[in-house]
Parts: sequence; structure tokens; C-alpha cells
Amino acid sequence: MGNALAVEVNGLYHDYDGRRALDGIDLQIDVGNIFGLLGPNGGGKTTLFQILSTLRRPGGGWVRVLGLDPVEDSALLRSKIGVVFQNPSLDPKLTVLENLRHQGHLYGLRGSHLARQIDRVLKLFQLGERRKDRVEVLSGGLRRRVDLAKGLLHRPQLLIFDEPSTGLDPAARMTYWDDLERLRDREGVTIVLTTHFLEEAGRCDRVGILDRGRLVAIGSPGELINGVGKDVIVIESPCPERLGKDILERFSQSSTLIEDRLRIECGEGHDMMAQIYSSFREQITSVTVGRPTLEDVFVQETGRAFQAEGS
Repeated sequence: MGNALAVEVNGLYHDYDGRRALDGIDLQIDVGNIFGLLGPNGGGKTTLFQILSTLRRPGGGWVRVLGLDPVEDSALLRSKIGVVFQNPSLDPKLTVLENLRHQGHLYGLRGSHLARQIDRVLKLFQLGERRKDRVEVLSGGLRRRVDLAKGLLHRPQLLIFDEPSTGLDPAARMTYWDDLERLRDREGVTIVLTTHFLEEAGRCDRVGILDRGRLVAIGSPGELINGVGKDVIVIESPCPERLGKDILERFSQSSTLIEDRLRIECGEGHDMMAQIYSSFREQITSVTVGRPTLEDVFVQETGRAFQAEGS
């Protein structure tokens, strides 16, 4: 028997003014996983986030979140999920405690039960000493943790995030990810997040790569990277097209031109790099070689570099 599913999506599509934002998405997310939706801006991540969190009606297809229809069962589903938006949803003039109390009231929590839940999330995120601080005096990382605490007050089974690390410096981002992994490991919470940070996607249990509304790859980060298999050489040159032809003629090694840079996949990357540099030094501005990354997975699947696009 397979793992229980937190999310099931089949044939999901959605259009905006004739533009297809989601195009036939099929997706399954296991209970207890951290699942990342990775892609450039405009790839469809936020639209899928909105549909899964009951904020947008899908154009078509079949969607179940915790076994519920996000449209027909939206009220019940909202009691079982926590949602954290890209922009903080905190009142900066209120204290941490006041923000949490107001959030609890929205979920019908009152009295001693609410007080216990607030104490629980404050302890979980080591915010107890900041409970009386106004949110406006907190750092970006602490504000994000208060946002996360808000989303957990009612003990949801599933947390859905839109770009959780946006605006955080690298140290705060790492701490925040430690929080997410602790939620998965200690609380058994399933986490679904959107991201355009490649290193963030690398910490997920499984990743789905979205590009122009299509799910172009899905699997664990290790599985996806191993699918590329070979070393990756990247060469910058004043005349990359000419250099690519010369490399093909000399070494029978094909290359791909991605945004004025040559990209070569080969089994013995360091040896090939040395031969290419030795033969065509005058044509090369810079050259690097390394094991493939999730960015290379994106390039392999789309033929384009991974970068932000217009929303």
C-alpha cells in the first residue's frame, strides 16, 4: 500500500484572459512531506498555491486536498490547513501576542484553549521572550516566524506557503528552514511551498518544477539531479556559436547555447574542460565544471536558463 496523500491533482488547468497559467497539471503529494513547487516567476506557482488554498476556483480538472474539494468543501478545508502568504499578514502596530490572539479568534479559539495554543506556538518557534514586542520592531526573520506561528494555531494538518523565504537574508532563511523541518519531523505536518530559490528546493523531500504552466519534472532533488547524470561544463565566450562548432569538430562533443553561454554535458567533465581550454584558450572568457544541480534539471527540461520572468 502506498503512502497516504495530502494532495491529489489531475488534469488541472486555469486561464487568465486567454493565457493558460496552468496546463494539465498532474500531481500527488504524500502526507508528512515537504514538497516544493519550483519555477521562475510566471511559471504558475502562485496560481496553483491559490487553488490548493481555496483562494481561486480552478478552470478545470480534479483537485483534492486532504481528501476534500477546495471549492465544494472550502469552509471545512480551511479549518484543516494553514496558509502563509508571500507578504506578511501581521499588524505591525500590535504585539506578537495580540496578533496571535486575533488569529485564534478567526478560528473560533477562545479562553484557556487559545492561551494554550499560543503558548505552544511561541515555544515551538522560540518567540516567548518577544510576545510583548510590537511586530514593527522585529527583524524580517522573526516576523516570518510569527507568520508561521499564526498559521499553526489551529493545529492544521497541512501548511501551504507562497515563497516563504522572500525578503530573508541567508542566515534567517536557514533558520526558517530549520523551523519547517522541525514541523515535519516533530509535528508530522505536511508542507507545500512555492519557491524560486534553487537551494531552498534542494531541501524539500520532493520537488515539482513548473514552467509556463506545465509540470516539467517531479521527484526528490537527488532523483532529478541524478537524471541529468553527467558533469556540466559552462563556457563564456565572445563568439559562443563559433566555439561550439569548433568543439564539435575537434572533439565530437555537442553543446547547447543558453543565453550566450555554452553548456556541455559529459561524463569526464574535468578532462574535457582541460582539453577544451587547452585547444581554444583564446576564444574563452571563463569556464567552469561541476556536478549538475536543479538549475541544470530545469535547463535540460526546458532548454532555457532558470531566471525570474514577468509575472
